[in-house]
Amino acid sequence: MEDTIAAIATAPGEGGIGVVRISGEKSKEILEKIFLKKNSEKDLVPRMMHYGFVRNNFSGELIDEVMAVYFKAPYSYTAEDVVEIQCHGSMVSLRKILSLVLKNGARIAESGEFTKRAFLNGKMDLTQAEAVIDLIHAETALDAKNAAGQLGGAVLRRAQSVYDALQGIAESVYDKLLDVSSRFYAVVDYPDEDIPDFQLNAYEATMQNCITQLQCLLDTFSRANVLHGGVPAVILGRPNAGKSSLLNALLGYDRAIVTEVAGTTRDTVEEKVRLGGQMLLLCDTAGIRDARDSVERIGVDRAVAAAERASLSLVVLDGSVPLTGTEERIFALAQQAEHSLLLVNKSDLPRQAELAGLADRFDGVCSVCARTGEGVEQIGRLVQALYPQAVRTDGALLTNTRQAEAVGRALAAVDRAQGALSAALTPDAILTDAEEALAALGELTGKSIREDLVATIFSRFCVGK
Repeated sequence: MEDTIAAIATAPGEGGIGVVRISGEKSKEILEKIFLKKNSEKDLVPRMMHYGFVRNNFSGELIDEVMAVYFKAPYSYTAEDVVEIQCHGSMVSLRKILSLVLKNGARIAESGEFTKRAFLNGKMDLTQAEAVIDLIHAETALDAKNAAGQLGGAVLRRAQSVYDALQGIAESVYDKLLDVSSRFYAVVDYPDEDIPDFQLNAYEATMQNCITQLQCLLDTFSRANVLHGGVPAVILGRPNAGKSSLLNALLGYDRAIVTEVAGTTRDTVEEKVRLGGQMLLLCDTAGIRDARDSVERIGVDRAVAAAERASLSLVVLDGSVPLTGTEERIFALAQQAEHSLLLVNKSDLPRQAELAGLADRFDGVCSVCARTGEGVEQIGRLVQALYPQAVRTDGALLTNTRQAEAVGRALAAVDRAQGALSAALTPDAILTDAEEALAALGELTGKSIREDLVATIFSRFCVGK
C-alpha cells in the first residue's frame, strides 16, 4: 500500500459541498502542490480546516474555493496520511480536482479501498468494516443503530442476555480455543516433557461454553435478516377487496394498477414500505378465488406461494359485502405466517360483512379505507406492536451470510472437538477440529482471511469509501 489513492467521496449530482478524498504517503505533498491557503501560515496543521483555493499547478487555473483538512497517520480513517478537500458540490469542480490530484501522483481508488486500507492497517476488524456498508445502506433507524453499534466494536456482556456482543464473543471463544490447541500441541510435539496432564473435565466445560456462545450468536442471524432486509409480508384477499389500493396507500403513490374490474392484478407486485418503524418487504397478490382461466390460475398459485414465504400476512376484507366461503381459505392461508392482521376495507361504505369471532383469529383488526388512506396510521401501530422497536441491538447481530457461515463452521468444529474430548480421545485426534474452529473465527473478524474473500467483501462498497 505504498501508492496514494484518491476518489470523489460524495454522491453524484448537485449538492452544497462535495469531497475529494486522498489517502497514502503522498497525500500531504499533493495537497501542498495544488492548494493555495488564504492565510499566511506556512504549514498545514493536522486536523484543522484550512480555507483557500485549488489551483492547477501546471496551468495556473483557479478551479474552486475550498476547505481542506490534513490527517496525519495514524490518526485518520485509513491509518495513513489522509487529505479531504471540500469544494462546491458541482461534479465539474469535483472531477477537475480529482483529475488534478491524479496528475500529481495519486491513482483512482477502487471500490471500498479506503475502508479496505483501514482494515488492513488494523483500524477496524472485518465485522466493523462490513458495518460501514450496512450503515450506508440502512433503511430504518433500528438498522442504522445496529450498524453503528457494530461499527463502534460493541463489546457488551448483558445480565441474563442470550449472547455477547459480536466482537466480545469472537475474542472470548478464540482465546479459549487457542489455549486448548496450544496444550494439545505441547503434548503431541513433546511427549517426553513433563507437561501436566489434561484436565479433561475443565476443557469439556470450556468447549461447552464456546458452543453455547456460538449458538446464541448464530441465532441472531435470522433476527438481523429481519432488521436489515425487512419482514417478508403479503397482502391477501378476494378480487376487488382493495389489496392494490392498500399497497398504493401504504407507499404513498400509485404503484399497482387499480380498476373496478375484478382480477386486475394477475401477478405479484413487491415493494419495500416502512410501517411503525419496521421495514416490510410487501407483496401484493392476485385475488384468491377459483381461477376462471389459466393466467388467473398462475396468479393465484403465486399468491399462495408468497403467503407461504411470508412472516406477516395482511388480509384485506371488503367490509361492504357479505362474507363468502372464499374467505375461510384466505384466513387459513394467512395464518400460516407468524403474524396476521385483518384489515376491513371500504369503511366509507355501509358494513355488510359479519365479523363476529374473527378478531380472535388475528393478531389485530383494523378498519381502513384504502381509497382515502384512512386507517394507515393504525396499521402502522399494529405492526409496531408486533415488531417493537425498543429491542436493543448494540451491534451484537450477525448481519450477513458470510458472518453466519463462519460462525456455523466454528460451531460445528467445536462440537466435534467436544465430542472427541468426551470420548477421551488422544489430543492429536482433537487438534484438527480445534484449529478449524480457530480458522473460522479468524475469518469472522479478519484475523486470518483469504485475499480473494477480502476483495469480494470490499467490492460491495462505493468508490470513495
